[in-house]
This record gives sequence, C-alpha cells and structure tokens, in this order.
Amino acid sequence: MVLNCVLHRYNLPHVAQIIEMALELGADYLELANTQYYGWAMLNRDQLMPTAEQLAEAEATVNRYRERIGGRCKILFVVPDYFERRPKACMNGWGSVFLGVAPDGAALPCHAARSLPGLVLPNVRDMPLRQIWYESEAFNAFRGDGWMREPCRDCDERHTDHGGCRCQAWMLTGDPAAADPVCEKSAHHGQVVQTVQFARQPRPVDEQPLIFRSRENSLAR
Repeated sequence: MVLNCVLHRYNLPHVAQIIEMALELGADYLELANTQYYGWAMLNRDQLMPTAEQLAEAEATVNRYRERIGGRCKILFVVPDYFERRPKACMNGWGSVFLGVAPDGAALPCHAARSLPGLVLPNVRDMPLRQIWYESEAFNAFRGDGWMREPCRDCDERHTDHGGCRCQAWMLTGDPAAADPVCEKSAHHGQVVQTVQFARQPRPVDEQPLIFRSRENSLAR
C-alpha cells in the first residue's frame, strides 16, 4: 500500500505520529509531500508555509525512522520548491513525457496548464493524440529550449531543470516564459526568499483564516 500525506506548517510537528500511523496500517510506501503552492494552496500560502526550522526538524525525524525501520516501509520526503536553490525539472520538461486529458477532453501538457494565459489547449475530441503531441501550439510552447530567455538560455543546467515550472513562473512573475523564481539565478528570486522569511513570523490562524475549496468559494473566484 502507498500512503500519501500532504504536509504544511500545521501538521509538520506531527510527522512522527503520521509515520506511526503508516506503520500501523502496514503501508509499503509513505510519501510525505510538503505542499507545493498552486491553486488553493497558493491562496493559503502565507498560512501553510512552514519555517525552515520546521522542515529541518521533520526531515531529521524522517531520517531517524528510516534508520530504525529499514525496509519495512520506504519513506519519501518531498521538500517545498520554495526551500530549494534550483527549480525542479517540472514534468521532466514541457511536452517531454506527460500528456493528461481533462474530463472535457482538453489535452494538458501539465496538470495546471489551464492557468497559463493565452495557451489554447487542444482537445482529444477534435484532434488525434499524435497531432496534439507533435503539432499543437500548446505542447510546443515550452518544449526544448528555444523559448528560453536569460538567465536560462545560457545556463549550463537548462537541460537538467528545463527552466523550472512554467505555472510557478506565471504565478510569481506574471510571465510564463520567465525563469522559475525558485532558482537563485532568477531576478525574481527575492519574492521566494521574502515568502520563506515571512513564514517565521508567528501569527494566529484566525488572523487570516484558511480559504477552503467549496462550491461557493469556487464560484466566487
């Protein structure tokens, strides 16, 4: 059995109890996936973002359990993008290995592709998959490195991280072709640093209540 648990500032202190629960359930794999800030998580980012100290303590707890339980349960610990110095190779590169199909038939180069402005998504009801993959504008928009600007264009790591996440670049800079601000080479990296620093300031949850996904909230947005 694979058990996935999403972590944030409010449950990170309980990571030991989460691991114990997974062991009691007989999980073969436990993925402790720290929140990545898209969609509703982005709306609640200031409330959900952990501190660096919380992450370090939780990861140390995970490592202690790994040593203690051996192969009984494989534990994966995924760090939030905001705490990395380089961006993740999102989707292993746009239009490289992933094609998702939404319930309405839209073909997606990544799960959050609908959030990008001006991106016309092809539909499997109107176009064969082969044509979608090789010829559609959406799947070629950020494929390869021809679309890249500086600092990505001349970066030695561009074929490793592929410029990072296009959706994250759009959310943080307003430009989906910009370097992912998670990268310390990005001119916008300061936004990420400020967000992480803000997480260290104590504040009650009722100061800015969490916005939950509901029909009413969805329609309002």
